[in-house]
Amino acid sequence: MKGIKFLLITVICLFTVSACKEKQTANQKTMSQKEKTTMKIQVENNQTTILYKLNESDGAKQLYEQLPLKVKIENFNTNEKIFYPPKKLDTKNTPMANAKAGTLAYYAPWGNIVMFYGDFGKGQGLYELGNVISGKNDIQNLKGTITIAKLDQ
Repeated sequence: MKGIKFLLITVICLFTVSACKEKQTANQKTMSQKEKTTMKIQVENNQTTILYKLNESDGAKQLYEQLPLKVKIENFNTNEKIFYPPKKLDTKNTPMANAKAGTLAYYAPWGNIVMFYGDFGKGQGLYELGNVISGKNDIQNLKGTITIAKLDQ
């Protein structure tokens, strides 16, 4: 009887360890997939480079798929630069923005991308696409034509 109990406990322990290893492997694969799907872009103009990390929203993914781009950047208001992507973005599953300096957003009513270099706050139709990683202080100096490309991981 003791031998059967011991065997039964051993089998249960082996199943438990095996299940834990499978779960750990699945978690590692999920983390690895997340790392691979991180979308980063760079904006270049003359000697200026600005890096953004995009969020996982539908709008951000659609912008990312349109890259690389060469577009004209325009001043708008006293705290933002704007440009128009070739195709409008779908805002489904895209969070509303509470824009601060460094926020990359999409203004759906006009179909333009907004690069904030000053705080703005919330606005109807303004969706967040990502945030600046580096170069926040250089956004306001952009002018003319900019190049936007995917940043290799």
